[in-house]
Amino acid sequence: MPRFTKQKQLLIGKVKDFSSFFTAEELYAKLDKKVGIATIYRFLGSLEKKADIHSYQCKNRKVYSLNKLNHVHFICEMCGHTEHLKLKRVDFIKEAVKSRVCHFQLDITGICENCINKNK
Repeated sequence: MPRFTKQKQLLIGKVKDFSSFFTAEELYAKLDKKVGIATIYRFLGSLEKKADIHSYQCKNRKVYSLNKLNHVHFICEMCGHTEHLKLKRVDFIKEAVKSRVCHFQLDITGICENCINKNK
C-alpha cells in the first residue's frame, strides 16, 4: 500500500484548489517550490492511472482536470484562436459509441466570428 506522505497531502490539497484545467507547471507554481517538478509529474501520473483525474491535450500541452466529463475546443483555422466550449448535452456522442463513454476530448475547427466579420 502506497504511503500517504505530507507531500502527497499537500499536492492533493492544491489539486483540489483548481476549479478548472491546470498544468503541472501551474500546480508547481502554487507550491512555492516545496516539491520538485518531477515529483509533481509522477504524482499527476499516478492520479491519472487511478482515474482520480483526467488529462487532455490543450494547445499541444497536457492539462489535467478533476472534471471527468469532457474537454471541447473551437479552433479558428484562420487566426488560430482557441476557445473552450461547454456542451450541455452529449447524448449524440454516447449514442454513437456502443461502449461506455467515460470522458472525451473534441476539437471543432471552423472560422471564428472575428475572422468572418473581417472578411465581409
